[in-house]
This record gives sequence, structure tokens and C-alpha cells, in this order.
Amino acid sequence: MSWLTEFVRPRIRTLLGRRDVPENLWVQCPACQQMLFHTELAKALNVCTHCGHHLRAKATDRLDWTFDDGAFTRIELPKVPLDPLRFRDAKRYTDRLREAREKTGLDDAVVVAHGLIGGQKAVVAAMEFGFIGGSMGAAVGEGLVAAARLAVLQEAALIVYTASGGARMMEGAISLMQMPRTVIATRMVRDAGLPFISVLTDPTTGGVTASFTMLGDIHIAEPNAEIGFAGARVIEQTVREKLPDGFQRSEYLLSHGIVDMVVPRAELAATLGRLLRLLRVKAFEPAA
Repeated sequence: MSWLTEFVRPRIRTLLGRRDVPENLWVQCPACQQMLFHTELAKALNVCTHCGHHLRAKATDRLDWTFDDGAFTRIELPKVPLDPLRFRDAKRYTDRLREAREKTGLDDAVVVAHGLIGGQKAVVAAMEFGFIGGSMGAAVGEGLVAAARLAVLQEAALIVYTASGGARMMEGAISLMQMPRTVIATRMVRDAGLPFISVLTDPTTGGVTASFTMLGDIHIAEPNAEIGFAGARVIEQTVREKLPDGFQRSEYLLSHGIVDMVVPRAELAATLGRLLRLLRVKAFEPAA
């Protein structure tokens, strides 16, 4: 060890002060493996500037990106029992909830807000995959029902961003009951003659796909999003056939009529505004 390393470097660090470098300055794109500087990635709406891969996004960021000028009002969602089954596997369910809340800053896996999109009134419910995999339990069900009721009350469109691994196993049958409840919620919006647009992001799987997600007037998907009910391996083992590559991705589903359009994230807000203006136009009524 030289005198530079042993004596000079510690003295310089003492004089200048040690500066801690944050660990989250760079993000690696999971598609092309390029390193992305976090500020540039944020400006690009979490889309890789090298290959165009759409990285997963926070629910709160989606609200900022969707509403006009990023102006919206979040609503407080109904409270539900924290641990109705007193569930425990590797750890207590209450501990998982606490950790997820500390990690995301959210009460549960959905946030709901209202405002204007393209000058049109809209209620947006955005799911947060970072909260226990965006799983749908009682809190998410209550949140979607509250969003539907608010849309009907305000005579506004309902837009739902889905990002979920399915039902929340820690709530058992209670989580499964959210499937018919969310279907009824979408029916409330439809019966009121209001638009319901479903935006499918990566991933959208399990119980949300089998319930409200596929009941929209229009289904929009982000590029290369994984969309399906069961996993590819489970399906192949069930049907005992080799399935096409990418059969659960947005582009394949678009070519087979499952979704209506695939829209890049940068164009999504403008697309939603245009669709809302079209869907809100009243039918022409000839004069009596």
C-alpha cells in the first residue's frame, strides 16, 4: 500500500467531506440492458430512450401524465378490515401490508382521482403493481366501486389503468368476491351512458383480466404489455400444445382483436382526450 493511498487519500476525504452517491441514479433497461440516467428516464415517462421499452410505472405517475397539466384531485377511498382472515404464510399479512405501504406511500394497490383529460371530465383509477403485485383485495374492489360511483355522480368518463398479478391470496374468498363487485361497478357506468376505457399495462393478469378489465367500451394497451389470465406454462400444460411466442403480449392481442389499440405512453394522454371527445358527443336528434 503506497503513501498516497494510506495517508493522502484519507486526508483529502477528511478535508473535502465524504459525499454519498445515491444508489438509484441509474436504471437498467430490462429489454436492451442499457443503463438509463434516472432524470432522463423520468422525462421519457419511464420509456427506454435506446430501445423504446416501456418500463413499469407508478400509479401516481400515471395520474400526473394523464390529466391536463397534471392537475387532478385524489379522493379518499373507503377503509376495509386490514386482515379479515388473520392470514400468515412466511410472514403475517399485516406485516406485508405495512411494508408495502412504507415502500409505495399508498394505502393499497389503487389510487383514484378526478379532473380533466383533453378538456373532458374523467375519473381515473390507477393500480400500483409495487403494492403486493397490484393484487386485488377488498381495498382495490372498494376503490374501483368508489371510482365508478364518482364517475356516475359527476357524469364523467371512467378510465382504469390495470397493473396486477391477480387476486390477493391473503384475503381468500373475499378477494374473489371483488371480481363480481367490479363487474357491477362497470355496469353502473354503462347504465349511466358514460364511457369506460380500460388501459392495460404490464402486467395485467389473473382476476382483474377475468373481471372488469375486459369490459371497457375501448381497450387500450401499452406496447409489449403482458396481458392474460393464467401463465403461459400453465396454459400449455392444460391444452398440451405449443403456443405462439408472445401470444400474451399487446401486439399479438391487437392482431387477434382482443384489444382495440396499442398506444405508446407518450401519446396516451392525447389519445384518451380524443377518444373522450368522440365518446361524449351526443347522438344527432332530428328536429320534431
